[in-house]
Amino acid sequence: MHEEKRKSLFKSAAFPKQNNLIIILMNLWVFSLLVIMTVIGIIISSPAFLIFKITRRLENFRIIRLFVWIYGRAWLAIVKPFTRFQTEGLKKGDITPPCIIVPNHLSFFDTFFMGALPFSNVCFAIRSWPFRMAWYNPFMRLARYLDVEETPWEESFEACKRELLNGAALLFFPEAHRSRDGRLGRFYSGAFKVSVATGVPVVPLCLSGTGEMYPPGQRLLKPAKVRLKALPAVNPDMFPGPYGHMEMRKFVKALMAEEIEKMR
Repeated sequence: MHEEKRKSLFKSAAFPKQNNLIIILMNLWVFSLLVIMTVIGIIISSPAFLIFKITRRLENFRIIRLFVWIYGRAWLAIVKPFTRFQTEGLKKGDITPPCIIVPNHLSFFDTFFMGALPFSNVCFAIRSWPFRMAWYNPFMRLARYLDVEETPWEESFEACKRELLNGAALLFFPEAHRSRDGRLGRFYSGAFKVSVATGVPVVPLCLSGTGEMYPPGQRLLKPAKVRLKALPAVNPDMFPGPYGHMEMRKFVKALMAEEIEKMR
């Protein structure tokens, strides 16, 4: 009974009645522009790739990651008329790769808001279902994103080490699933095992508001205040011993839970 009451209170607080006209306008505006942006992006991706290859001389996967980052920045511009978006700890130099970024997970569009990160060389280590989206799959493969659900752990671990050695930031959603009530769910150990094994710090990234804007099970976007706050990096040296990754996982989760409660 207590759990049901808590979820009910969350829903009533998170989803206040909005002006129906604004909600309709928001969905027409955002989804129309998102489709247009995606189609145009697919069309111009090949010539743009060649231009960046010649002028910037970047590796192929770095170019695609840059495109994904630009796509995320464009998303921020699209939703701006209907969201109050605030960031903290995300200025240039606040986060220094190589590192492992661990955001909480509230909405399908959480990954889009990662366009607010101050750099583009980010390798997403995520579950399988986004790879099944035909319009995104080729870009995700070319960007060398990691399917940690279908790939054996040893292979995923080696890929993670390669990315960190190349100076990239890894991004794991430690909950794996979107939260249904805005609170942190169970954390999986993958990101923390990689951190302890490689000595690379973990950067907790606290997100609020996307669960109000587009929660699991809802069909319409709603205006919301979205906040994204990076906490100070957590060094794996603080957690020695064979179970250090478990202690690190508990420590980071407690930090994030406290900060997210303040943000809410």
